[in-house]
Amino acid sequence: MRCADVSFFKTMSELKITAYLKTHCGWSYGVRAVLAKHNLTYTEKDIIQNPAYRFEMEQLSGQPLSPCVIVNDIMLADVSGEEVEHYLLEEGLIQPNDAPVSVPINSACTDAEHAAMSAGIAPVNLKS
Repeated sequence: MRCADVSFFKTMSELKITAYLKTHCGWSYGVRAVLAKHNLTYTEKDIIQNPAYRFEMEQLSGQPLSPCVIVNDIMLADVSGEEVEHYLLEEGLIQPNDAPVSVPINSACTDAEHAAMSAGIAPVNLKS
């Protein structure tokens, strides 16, 4: 194994990721999908299920929009999964990965999904 490969794995294992996400949200689904695609361990803080997490997110990010993701103490505010992936690649924290994802990584919920959520029905399948 080359030294570059060893340092890459060391960097990945040292990643500390906290994601402030909504329970059901296209943008949040995209962030989860990117983190899963790269097999990254993270702490999820659901800002809908726990309003204290929303307050914490707003205090840390200085704004109310989600998702917000903290990567090694760097706040990525109001981001899509695509933007999170781009940041991680640009910083050399992950390697490019062509693994498929089951949801769009740069999309809000559709009108139909919003209507279902308003009716109290959680989205069942959000295939891209």
